[in-house]
Amino acid sequence: MTQENSNEGLSERAQHLLRVLVQSYIRDGQPVGSRSLSRDAGLPLSSATIRNVMADLEELGFVTSPHASAGRVPTDRAYRFFVNTLLRQPIAHELDANELRQQLDGVMENPKLLVAAASQLLSNFTHLAGLVTIPLPQASTLTQLEFLPLSEGRILVVLVFDDREVQNRIIHLPRHYSSEELRRAATLLNESCRGMTLPQLRQELFRQLKDTQESLNRVMLDAISAAQQAVDQQPAKEGIDYVIAGETNLMGLAELGGVDRLKRLFEAFSERRDILQLLDASLKADGVQIFIGHESGYQILDDCSIVTAPYSVGEGVAGVLGVIGPTRMAYERVIPIVDLTARLLGSALKSRR
Repeated sequence: MTQENSNEGLSERAQHLLRVLVQSYIRDGQPVGSRSLSRDAGLPLSSATIRNVMADLEELGFVTSPHASAGRVPTDRAYRFFVNTLLRQPIAHELDANELRQQLDGVMENPKLLVAAASQLLSNFTHLAGLVTIPLPQASTLTQLEFLPLSEGRILVVLVFDDREVQNRIIHLPRHYSSEELRRAATLLNESCRGMTLPQLRQELFRQLKDTQESLNRVMLDAISAAQQAVDQQPAKEGIDYVIAGETNLMGLAELGGVDRLKRLFEAFSERRDILQLLDASLKADGVQIFIGHESGYQILDDCSIVTAPYSVGEGVAGVLGVIGPTRMAYERVIPIVDLTARLLGSALKSRR
């Protein structure tokens, strides 16, 4: 997310008028004239003074005029100034967390349905397009580990994760172990490793392997080694994927109107590549991120803004969610909705574990 100087080198009066102009344009979608700006600004300024300030703002690239006799409309730079101002202070909102939470309660047992519900929730509450990435494999935690003896010194290692994924791996051991020996070893490992993510599990097994070598407990040494091999054979992380809802909300917006423009935008949703690269960048971010117009780096999104926030399960980031709409979106409303939904989704995924 691009960050610029806090005041952009503008006087307090110019900053105030610019904020009022952006708010007015977001609300009404019409170019803002000097007379209406003077009324809304609440400052004892003449129309001539306001016109002079607007001329300066236009020269600096904050506003533009559709044509000579029209009022001004904000540019991407004006939206960036407005959003940065919002993010530097708490955004007052009247969101009911319980209302959003209730939307997720009915699908708590299924993470895929939970993600789809969160995407639909974002769309319903913002009237824009909502998207949520599928939780990363690393965010899944171990719920059960089992060892089953096979023939010729082989055992079947069964790893069960909280997203109901079951992974089976056949591991060769130096000698045969009985079912009871393997059961006891699995019980000890479950007590110490249950609830860990894959990165945590790898680290813990490495530690236990080192400690067990010092105590020369042959059964546990081989059991830990088998578990470590099974974990290391987990498939590599695939690229992130997402669920999107409410694309049709964008069809009625004048800013994104035009069959050709909408067609290209929907193709971007379908091909996913550009959207996924933005979401991947947001995975590494801290808190809400906002890409306004050309800031995304993708021409098809030049008329759009994307507001994202990562959601976490425990200590690790599991994914990212967000909203896509026109640059003329109600940031003051959208930002807290995205932020709160990210926290609620993370909490919901964590509570089902």
